[in-house]
Amino acid sequence: MSESTEVVYGLHAVRHVLSQSAYKVIEIWVQEGKQESKNIKTLLASAGSIPVQSVPKQTLDKLAEFGRHQGIALRQQKHPPGLRVNLEDLLVDAYKSNPLFLVLDGVQDPHNLGACLRTADAAGVEAVILPRDRAVGVTASVRKVASGAAENLPILEVTNLARTLRQIRDAGVWVVGTSDRAEQTIYQLDLDRPLALVMGAEGMGIRENTRKQCDAIVRLPMQGTVESLNVSVATGICLFEVLRQRLALG
Repeated sequence: MSESTEVVYGLHAVRHVLSQSAYKVIEIWVQEGKQESKNIKTLLASAGSIPVQSVPKQTLDKLAEFGRHQGIALRQQKHPPGLRVNLEDLLVDAYKSNPLFLVLDGVQDPHNLGACLRTADAAGVEAVILPRDRAVGVTASVRKVASGAAENLPILEVTNLARTLRQIRDAGVWVVGTSDRAEQTIYQLDLDRPLALVMGAEGMGIRENTRKQCDAIVRLPMQGTVESLNVSVATGICLFEVLRQRLALG
C-alpha cells in the first residue's frame, strides 16, 4: 500500500467516504458473494464510476488488518485526520465563546479512540487534542469506529501536551482532568464555562505532567466492585454531563 493512500473498511465508514469525499476514492473491494446484499448494493449504487473488485474474504481480512470489514473496503487518497486547525485559531476569544475541548492523554487502543471521537462529535466538542507520541494515531480502524467523526471533527495532534494545556489555560479555558483517586466527582463542578476535559490512557490515567496543568481533578462515582470504566465509556459520561449542564443552564 502506498504511503499516499489508505484503506477504509466497514459499511458505515465506506458510506461516509462515498457521501463526503468520493473524489478521493481510487477503488472499492467487495467480498465474493456479497455484491448482491442489500447494504452493499446500496453503497455500490452511489459509487458512480469508481472501480469495484470482487475479492476473497481472506484478501479483505488482510486489507482491513483483520478488523470487522463487513464485506467491503476501499482505497482512497490519504488526507489529514479531522479538519485542519491550529491551537491559536482554536483559542481566539475562547473565554467568550464557551468552547468544549476533549484532550485524550495517550489512548492506545484504536477502538477506544474511535469511540471517543464519535462521542465527542455527538456531544458538540469543538476540537479533540491528542499527543503525537505514546498514543494511537487516526488509523483505518479508528475511522471505522468513529463512523465519520474522524473526518468531521477538528483534531489537533501536539508534540508537547503539557505546554499545550498551559496555553489553553492562559486563554481562559478551565482544564479539568480525571482520576479514580480524585476527591470530588464531576457532578460537583460547574461545567458551564470554557472547558477542556482531559481523559487518561487505558489503565494508566493521565500522566503527572498533564495532571499538573489541570485546574481541577474529578472522578466518576463508582458504586460496584469495578474500580474503573473503559476510557471511551467514561469519556461519554463526562462529555454528556457537560452537555446536560449547559442545556439546563443555557
